[in-house]
Amino acid sequence: MKLLLIHADYMEYEVKKATRIAEEIEKDKKAVRVEEPLVVFTAVEKGDDEDVVEKAVKEIKSVAEKVGAQRVVVYPYAHLSSNLSDPQTAVKLLKLLESKLSENFEVHRAPFGWYKAFKISCKGHPLSELSRELKGKVLEVESGREKAEKEKEEEKELTQALKDEEKARSYWYILHEGKLVSVEDFDFSNYPKLKKFADYEISKRRAVDRVPPHVELMRRLQIADYESASDSGHMRYYPKGRLIKSLLEEFVTRKCIEYGAMEVETPIMYSRDHPTLRRYLERFPARQYIIKGDKREFFLRFAACFGQFLMCSDAIITYRNLPLKMYELTRYSFRKEQRGELVGLRRLRAFTMPDMHTLVRDMEQAKQEFLNQYKLGVETLRAIGLEPEDYEVAIRVTKDFYEENKDFINSLSEILNKPILIEMWDRRFFYFVLKFEFNFVDALDKASALSTVQIDVENAERYDISYVDEKGERKRPYILHCSASGAIERCMYALLEKAHMEMESGKLPMLPVWLSPIQVRVIPVSEKFLEYAEEVVTKLRKENIRADVDDRGETLGKKIRDASTEWIPYIVVVGEKELESGKLTVTVRAESELKKPKKVEMSVEELVERVRNECEGMPFKPLPLPVRLSERPSFR
Repeated sequence: MKLLLIHADYMEYEVKKATRIAEEIEKDKKAVRVEEPLVVFTAVEKGDDEDVVEKAVKEIKSVAEKVGAQRVVVYPYAHLSSNLSDPQTAVKLLKLLESKLSENFEVHRAPFGWYKAFKISCKGHPLSELSRELKGKVLEVESGREKAEKEKEEEKELTQALKDEEKARSYWYILHEGKLVSVEDFDFSNYPKLKKFADYEISKRRAVDRVPPHVELMRRLQIADYESASDSGHMRYYPKGRLIKSLLEEFVTRKCIEYGAMEVETPIMYSRDHPTLRRYLERFPARQYIIKGDKREFFLRFAACFGQFLMCSDAIITYRNLPLKMYELTRYSFRKEQRGELVGLRRLRAFTMPDMHTLVRDMEQAKQEFLNQYKLGVETLRAIGLEPEDYEVAIRVTKDFYEENKDFINSLSEILNKPILIEMWDRRFFYFVLKFEFNFVDALDKASALSTVQIDVENAERYDISYVDEKGERKRPYILHCSASGAIERCMYALLEKAHMEMESGKLPMLPVWLSPIQVRVIPVSEKFLEYAEEVVTKLRKENIRADVDDRGETLGKKIRDASTEWIPYIVVVGEKELESGKLTVTVRAESELKKPKKVEMSVEELVERVRNECEGMPFKPLPLPVRLSERPSFR
């Protein structure tokens, strides 16, 4: 059993819709508000029994006494675990938990198997957020054996780089206006987000103990969800999510090709016995998926390095070809991230990585490409919808490289005119000497790397990659590893988290128009005007605009509210006035406020021109759903 305990000012929930496993409930339990409760989000797991309930009661009582809570809310929350029990067992144990807690507390148990909306106000003191994992006696014995076996297996997955990273010592600085200041001495008062980022990086605490806002948004907007039939960290993408993802993939690929990269394709698995690959695995800080073949073991790639480096090793390259850029969109790359770090689209075990590698002749050319690709990352994220103020910059560098290249590294902070975090190592324990990352800091103060570039000084030798210089002599190039955007899924996560934070500050959340699955919704005021609404939609679709029509038998108010909750950029209402005048009444989301919609009159042609201007230069894909809302399934 897994518990997430929140001491709250209040907790309120409203029952919305039953699933096929919903328990029966009384009417007075469909909408509940509890003041000053200890909220216990609960997931009942396989193997849980009455012994586990006793342990849960003991833990909950202990926490409630420490925080002075007299009321307890038991809230079934399946998302805490990927190893859930059957529904019958879950309900039985939750009822038992409710009964035993009722001996000491006023207990409210939210119904099992229902979709529910909830609001909670966490108090924010040191004991207000706690998590517990409980097992029965039988499982504790079994898990002891499992733990030993798991540790043995995980030891195989740990690379030498990961082991070295755990032992290595980092020195942390802030680079600002050409000066290096220790983190302890830097004044963060004007840079609160940088402070959160520095704290996160220095603590190296990656586990997530709360569900980040983007998870609720990706579900509510029917973009993506967890796939329980797969391994943790593998997602399913609904039509809207697949559209967003594919548009991002196409855009980043286009940016890299325009930058001069040659697109290639390489395998997703490689032999662990290959001597070159084996040595490289040991130098990369990632855990591996291992697959057993007939006679050999294979690993699933975590980037496109392997295939591209082997390709370069076989190629004939001269100084005239440099810098040589090679690109692949890896769908998918695989890293066996630790379970506690996996959450939503932020950190996955299977992800899509735009991966570019650049061969350069010497360090001067490497630095020039590093600078160019730094700027490429800024351009790429800006077009996606992430401005420099949305992310923080980190530079990771060895001490000797920094001392030899101070002016170059200092110049990086001037490009965005903002202070950046520096992690400096006494010695090099990875294959690179310099790396930058643009890191998005989310609503839970967790940071995630987006764009990144590394200068690799090892792998040309390891893979026997060479080029012929002007004198006809063979030389080893340096290699730059670049992802202009970071993982595609992580860009989606950052956009959703940014939208949530904008909503918290009083703005209407939305995606960039070119990424919005539905760009225009046309709503007839009654069935009488449905034919005209469909004519408008047909004109828009012919102009490569993703438009649909709400033909459902709902009230006009509900149709407008539904379109707003889908974050649709342009909502068009058509009735008698619009039919006679030929002008549309359009609600423009980007110019609206939470309770003050901005309505503009415009012709179809003017609306087309407006959407085109907002999407200029960006890729387009048609609507991935039926045009009529009445014909659409709901994936939630």
